[in-house]
Amino acid sequence: MNVAYRLRLGYVMDRIKIELENCYGIRSLKQTFDFSQSRAYALYAPNGAMKSSFAETFNDLANGRRSQDRIFPDRQTVRSVLDSTGKELKPESILVVKPYDEELGHTEKTSTLLVDANLRREYARLDSEIESSKANLINLIKQQSGSKKDIEQEISSAFTRTSDNFYNALVRIRTEVDAQKETPFASVAYDKIFDDKVLAALNTKNLKSLVEDYVHRYNNLLDASTYFRRGTFDYYNAGEIARSLAANGFFSAKHTVKLNANGKTVEISTERELEQIIAGEKEAILTDKDLRKKFDDVAKALAKNVNLRDFVQYMQDNVTLLSHLINLEKFKEDILKSYLRANYEAYTELMKKYSDALQRRGEIEEEARKQRTLWERVIEEFNNRFFVPFKLEAKNRIAVMLGQKAMIDLGFVYKDGSDTVEIGRKELLKALSTGEKRAFYILNVLFEIEARRKAQQETLVVVDDIADSFDYQNKYAIIQYLKDINEGGLFKQIIMTHNFDFFRTIESRFVKYNHCLMATKDSSGIKLQQAIGIRNVFVKDWKENFDKDPKKKIASIPFVRNLVEYCEGENDEKFEKLTSLLHWKADTTSITVGELDRIYHDVCKKTCSSNNPNEIVYDVIEKQAKNCLVAPTGINFENKIVLAIATRLKAEQFMISKIKDKAYPSTITHNQTYALAARFKKDNPNWGETSTLDRVLLMTPENIHLNSFMYEPIVDMSDEHLKKLYTDVYALA
Repeated sequence: MNVAYRLRLGYVMDRIKIELENCYGIRSLKQTFDFSQSRAYALYAPNGAMKSSFAETFNDLANGRRSQDRIFPDRQTVRSVLDSTGKELKPESILVVKPYDEELGHTEKTSTLLVDANLRREYARLDSEIESSKANLINLIKQQSGSKKDIEQEISSAFTRTSDNFYNALVRIRTEVDAQKETPFASVAYDKIFDDKVLAALNTKNLKSLVEDYVHRYNNLLDASTYFRRGTFDYYNAGEIARSLAANGFFSAKHTVKLNANGKTVEISTERELEQIIAGEKEAILTDKDLRKKFDDVAKALAKNVNLRDFVQYMQDNVTLLSHLINLEKFKEDILKSYLRANYEAYTELMKKYSDALQRRGEIEEEARKQRTLWERVIEEFNNRFFVPFKLEAKNRIAVMLGQKAMIDLGFVYKDGSDTVEIGRKELLKALSTGEKRAFYILNVLFEIEARRKAQQETLVVVDDIADSFDYQNKYAIIQYLKDINEGGLFKQIIMTHNFDFFRTIESRFVKYNHCLMATKDSSGIKLQQAIGIRNVFVKDWKENFDKDPKKKIASIPFVRNLVEYCEGENDEKFEKLTSLLHWKADTTSITVGELDRIYHDVCKKTCSSNNPNEIVYDVIEKQAKNCLVAPTGINFENKIVLAIATRLKAEQFMISKIKDKAYPSTITHNQTYALAARFKKDNPNWGETSTLDRVLLMTPENIHLNSFMYEPIVDMSDEHLKKLYTDVYALA
C-alpha cells in the first residue's frame, strides 16, 4: 500500500519526524521513524540513556503541556514531532504507556467498549421521539398558563413530591385526566398564584384564618343556593352545561331543561334564559355583604405587601378563585390537570409514545443483557494470558451500552480459592502483589487501545519498559499484546526497553530487524543506530569475521573458552591456553594468532587463515584496545570486550609486579583478579588510592564472561566508561 493511498485512507503517521532538544535530559535527538512498511520500532536504551525522558516528552505532547529540561530549566527547549504531511501530531493521536500507572482508569472513551451501536441508536430514537412529544406538550402548557416556571418540574413535584419524576407524575394522573370532561382552571394565570412571595404570604397564620373565614361563608351560601350545590354543581358547572347544550344545538332543536328548586320546577327553553338564571344565582352569592367583607379582609391583608399587589388585583378580577386557596396543593393539581385536559391530544400522544417506548426499552435492555460486548472479550483474553485473583465487572453495563450513563462503574470480585468477595478498586490494589497490579494496569491499557481502535483513532503508541519486573510467562503475554496492537494500520509503536532479552524477543516475534534501534548517549545528545547482534552476534557476525576483523577475533575468546569448558572441562589444554589470554599468566605474551586460530578451528569447525599467524595475540589485544579508544561512541559489542580484556590483563600485570611473593600468582586457581587485588592491598598497605583496581573488579568480568543467552551487561555499559578505565589502568604503571 503506497503512501499516497494510505494518506487517502486517513493514515498520516507513516513517517514521523522527531527533533528534540533539552527535553528532560535529552540534550539532542533527531530521528525519522518510517512506518510505511512496518508499524513498530523496537528501541533498546540502557538505563539513564533516554527512555523516561522520551516518554515524558511525548506524555507532555499528549496532554498539551510544554516540555523542559529538569536540571537546566532555562535552556531553550525544542520539541518538534511531525507526521507524514508535515503537521504536528495532535495530542489525541498519542498514547504513552508507562511501566506502571496506578492512576490509569476508565473514561467515557473506554466506556464505549460496552456499546452496541444498533441497540443504542434505537434506544436513542425512542428517547428522541418521547422528548419531541414532551417538548410539544410543555410548550402548549406554557402558552396555556402564561408561566415562566419549569413546567416539567412543577408537574413532577405536584403529583410525586419530587422534581425529577415527570413521567411517573403523568402516568399517575392519567385516569383522572382521561375522565375529566371540563377544564375549569384552564385560563388561570399560573404564576400569579404560585409565585413564591404569594405562597409565603398565604401560608401565614393570619391570612390562612381570613381565607378560611371566606371559604366557610362561601360554602354556606352555596348550601343555601336555589340551584347550586357545594362540590357537585356550582356556577362553573352550570355555565359549562349551558355552553355545551347551546354548542350542540340542544335549544335549537326545541328541547327544554327543567330546574328543580324548593319543590318547584322551572322549565328553560333557551340558552339565554339558562345563562340569566346562572348569572343571577352567582351574583346573589358573590354580592353577599358578609362574603364581600371577608374577601375585602383578605385583600387588605395582602395589599399591605407591595410585592403582592398584582396578586390582589388578579384575585379581585377572579373572585371565584379565592375559595380554592384553602388547599393550595389540591388547587395546583386541579389547575395542572385542567392545562393537561385543555391540551389533551398532545398529552395522550406523549403518553402513548412513553408507554410504547417503555415496553420496547425493556426488550432492548433484555437483548443488551444477553449480548457479549468487546469489554467482555478483552477481559476474557486478558484472563487467558494472565493469572490474577480478581474478576472485573461493569455494574452499570446496560446503562452504558444504551447511552443512559457515560461512565463505567466498575466492580471487582476478589477470589481466594472457593471464597469470593466484592471489593473496591483501592482495596483491590492494596491486596494485589506488584506483578498483579502491573497486570491490572495492562488491562486498563488494553481498554484504552480497544477504545481507540473502535473510534478508528490513528495513534502513535510510545511504550516505556512495559514488561519491566514481569516474570517470563507474563512478558510473553505482553509481547503477544504488542503484536496484536501491531495488526492493521491504526497503531504505530515505538517500544522502548532496557531489557535486552525482551528486545531480542520482540524482534523475533513481530518487529523487523531494520526497525530495531539502539540508543547511545554522549555529551552532544542521543543517537539511535541500527541494532546489531540481536540474532546471536556470535553466529551471525563474529564467526563469519573471525579471521577478517581482529577486534571480533579477540572478542570471541571468552565465548570459545566457554564452549571448551562446557565440552572438555577446565583441565583441557585449550581451556588453559585461552585462560592465559584473559588473565595474566606466564605464557600470556607468547601465544600466537596461529595457535588461537587452531583452537577456534577445533572448537567451531571453521577454517581460519589469518594474515599473520605468528603475531602475538597479546600485541593484537594492545593494538586493538588503542584503536577502540579513538573509535566513535556506539553499540560496539566487540570494542567493549576488547577494552575489558586489555584493561584486566594490564591491571593484573601491574598487581603481579607489586606483589612481593613472585610465586604467589601461579598458585591461584580461581578468581585470579580478586585474589591478586587482595594480595596487592595486603603487600602494599600504603599504596594509597586503589579505586581504579576496584573498578576493574567491578566492570570487567561481565564484559568478558559472556554467552549467547545473557550479554545484556555489555550492551548496557557505555564505551566511555571502559575507555576511561583502560586509560586509568595504564596510568598506574
